[in-house]
Amino acid sequence: MIRGARTPQPAAGADANLARPKVVYVMGAGRSGSTILGVALGNCDGVLFAGELDKWFARSGVPRRSGAELASFWEAVSRDVGDEQGLFAARTGWLERSSALLDPRKWPTRRRLRARYRRVSQQLYLALAAVSGATHVVDTSHYPLRARELQALDGIDLHLLLLVRDPQSVVASLGRTDVAERSFDVPTGNAYLWLTHLLSVWVFLRHPRDRRLFVRHEDFVADPARVLRRILDGVGSSSAVPDLRSLRTGLPFHGNRLVGSQVVALDARPAAPVARSRVTAVLQAPWRAVFSRLAPAADE
Repeated sequence: MIRGARTPQPAAGADANLARPKVVYVMGAGRSGSTILGVALGNCDGVLFAGELDKWFARSGVPRRSGAELASFWEAVSRDVGDEQGLFAARTGWLERSSALLDPRKWPTRRRLRARYRRVSQQLYLALAAVSGATHVVDTSHYPLRARELQALDGIDLHLLLLVRDPQSVVASLGRTDVAERSFDVPTGNAYLWLTHLLSVWVFLRHPRDRRLFVRHEDFVADPARVLRRILDGVGSSSAVPDLRSLRTGLPFHGNRLVGSQVVALDARPAAPVARSRVTAVLQAPWRAVFSRLAPAADE
């Protein structure tokens, strides 16, 4: 399906919108296909694929990958943001990770960091729009609690994409041991999905209907051009759907192994089948009913 830096070209009228960028936040469980979706969107005129921006604080504004163009771009962004709020050494992940809600010992730190976290997050999006000339910034951090914090920002127009994938595929991917990320057994993977889905649906439903969209990964890979058109229309972009046979991965701050290639291709085809777990099928069955009722949806 996928084989294999684009700096976005400003869309018509972009100068008037740079002061208030549109942030397209891809929310949901990890291993759900957010990176390839972000890459595809980043190949549209006026759209910057920024990658997983939650890593900005943990990595002190320095991307993991190397390269002159990548370093130059993020150094320019960093000059506009800096760390005057002292968050590079702070536990900002406690504001983002779903599991932090389950540990009362982390709640005081979450309250103490929240105002600074929001200010710097807004500065980061404004800097990304200014440096790139983009009207739309795609953030694939996927944490629903990060999306909840972004909902409080008044200097951006936030659009939420709730991306879900067949739970069998997600749990199987979470169990892999040949990737850099930590692996989970089947019960832990299912518990993670339950908590992530619960928070994601809550954040999704409290967001304005005209600035949210429910997207199934399987619909996207089966007909990427149609789903991309639906997303672009929903976020107010008139950009044409890019050539899916040659997608530049661009200059994302952080992402999975896909962004290690300069060019990838996305072929429309059904999602590959995976071995099915009866435990996962039973535990995730209620979410099929919930997701069938979420609106608006990309498959409408």
